[in-house]
Amino acid sequence: MARAFHAAAASPLPSRNTTTGGLGNLQWLLRKRANKVHLGRPLGGQELPDDDDVGDDEGASMFAGATPYSAAAGAPGGKRREALARLRSAILAVLARARRGRRPLGSCSCVTGTIFGRRRGRVHVALQADPRAPPALVLELAACSTGALVREMASGLVRLALECEKAPPHTGEQRRPRAALVEEPTWRAYCNGRKCGYAVRRECGPEEWRVLRAVEPVSVGAGVLPDGGGAGEGDLMYMRAKFERVVGSRDSEAFYMVNPDGSGGPELSIYLLRV
Repeated sequence: MARAFHAAAASPLPSRNTTTGGLGNLQWLLRKRANKVHLGRPLGGQELPDDDDVGDDEGASMFAGATPYSAAAGAPGGKRREALARLRSAILAVLARARRGRRPLGSCSCVTGTIFGRRRGRVHVALQADPRAPPALVLELAACSTGALVREMASGLVRLALECEKAPPHTGEQRRPRAALVEEPTWRAYCNGRKCGYAVRRECGPEEWRVLRAVEPVSVGAGVLPDGGGAGEGDLMYMRAKFERVVGSRDSEAFYMVNPDGSGGPELSIYLLRV
């Protein structure tokens, strides 16, 4: 009887009268759980019966989220792989949005406008919702040179109107949704009431991206970009400013250049009309 009592006293049960209280019970449960993990199961796959197994499992599951040991032992390698997979998918989604192309203007009331081109070459107009975002609209004016537009702006106000044809109503059963105004492919161009050929919507290619990247730090300004010259067409000129966007309807939008000093009216206005 004394020997049995001495053997049992080697691993005493936690007392309810101790000062540590619940903390002592928790440490006893964790030590007992750790001994089971390190010793493993007996040979033959049979586990010795233990009256405290059920209680130990319940205690370990109760404190699994509150103890460092349980968190380390219960975290399988699959959780780490799942976290890495989620991070990878998020990065790929961001890269896909960056390569998606044009960013629509949406409800933007102020956009960044860049007018650029070689002195004797065609004028390009790019409108961006954000200076670092892909342009929502890139137009190329076929019959107007950049030098001529600069001289026109030096003489006074410039009103650039672009008109496109409204598509006839669809007579079939399915009615096609009307494309956004900035998605129209071709336009008739007018400069201060005088017809100046036509304009074509372009995709932002490498040459256009090179210009937009070069002038990205410029918020408002004009000048000449350092370039080796383009087959006798002169220097590469640019003008960059903020434009106030006013949406009249689905078939009309206007962009008014905002003067940096805030005085006077807009020196340049661009009108998009679908008639």
